[in-house]
Amino acid sequence: MDKTHILVVDDDPAILRLLCTNLKARGYQVSTAADGEECLKLAESNFVDLIILDIMMPRLDGVEVCRRIRTWSNVPIVVLSARGDEKDKVKCLELGADDYLTKPFGIAELMARVNTALRHSGSARTAPAKSGFTSGELEINFAMRKVSVGGKEVTLTPTEFSLLQHLAVNTDKVLTHNMILQSVWGSEYSTEKEYLRVFVGRLRKKIEPDPKNPRYIQTVPGVGYNLATVS
Repeated sequence: MDKTHILVVDDDPAILRLLCTNLKARGYQVSTAADGEECLKLAESNFVDLIILDIMMPRLDGVEVCRRIRTWSNVPIVVLSARGDEKDKVKCLELGADDYLTKPFGIAELMARVNTALRHSGSARTAPAKSGFTSGELEINFAMRKVSVGGKEVTLTPTEFSLLQHLAVNTDKVLTHNMILQSVWGSEYSTEKEYLRVFVGRLRKKIEPDPKNPRYIQTVPGVGYNLATVS
């Protein structure tokens, strides 16, 4: 069985060595890049299962790299940054990153985030008992991990699909922020309401006819969200 391939991108050689050593010790295949342009070349020419991406790099920063990768790939991206500002985190998540970790970070925490992102990609996930979900023009095939609206396929990242799937198997039920975060991301994310807000926004842009007046993903103010059944 092929090893899970992780691309680590950082301009700090010490961090590259640290991450390579720890990832390889856990059985991962690891490639490295020291800047954004090298990252794009490696990602385009090699199959990778996940990218760990620094933000502040020469030649091409991580924000632009993330934006470009999302134009052609849904590979999970875990962002690393020395900047802990909420605006930076939101910007990266809105551009398609799956997670955001501020430096300095603990190896155990990073590995937990890597495992969460890989789980969303379907490598260790089974489909729900029912085969799919339909509401109005929205159709979800759980086994094939495909989503369509009005007969046209919609491309979702692994994390976006995991969130939509969780809402769909709990149709017409109000799920609190904490319930969704713990079920989709894990218990360590239970306070990350901003993650949820951003990912719901990303989903609405892709599946809603009018994202500002959502038909499917309904907000329950102060509580959470529910996926509504519509005719």
